[in-house]
Amino acid sequence: MAAFEGHNAPYFAPVKLPVREVPSAWIDYNGHMNVAYYVMAIDQAMDVFLEQELGVGETHVARVRQGPYALQMQVHYLGEILEGERFYCSVRLIDCDAKRIHVFVELFKADGDVLAATCEQLIMNVDLETRRSTSYPEWAQARMRDMLAAHARLERPTRLGAIIGIRQKE
Repeated sequence: MAAFEGHNAPYFAPVKLPVREVPSAWIDYNGHMNVAYYVMAIDQAMDVFLEQELGVGETHVARVRQGPYALQMQVHYLGEILEGERFYCSVRLIDCDAKRIHVFVELFKADGDVLAATCEQLIMNVDLETRRSTSYPEWAQARMRDMLAAHARLERPTRLGAIIGIRQKE
């Protein structure tokens, strides 16, 4: 049995993940965190979220050979983050079904809680033997439904479902 089966802890809305610091290796020739590392920071935060909050992260993958695959992602870069600055991510569950989760991640500068980026993702559970989608275990689906109920009370993110394009001045 998984450690999360029967775990009934209440969910924070949104889920705030640990504070981290921008390493020098993530700085580009413009003197700020490179766009690729925003995505890496968000991806690493999602690994923590899936492992610690939903119980379907790396430990679950190793045990049952099912893992999360990103199907779609959209990132909005809203502010610079410099070398040594501290940041954190918060995650809210937007929707879920038996096989998929739709999340919205916000990346904040820790000093002043300044929003620096957002990322909307659609993730699907995949059987690593067949390489086909498969349902999450029922205990995980129950956790997702509980989290979804807690997160449904949050205000809808303004960038959720945003369309990409050049805005024309009228």
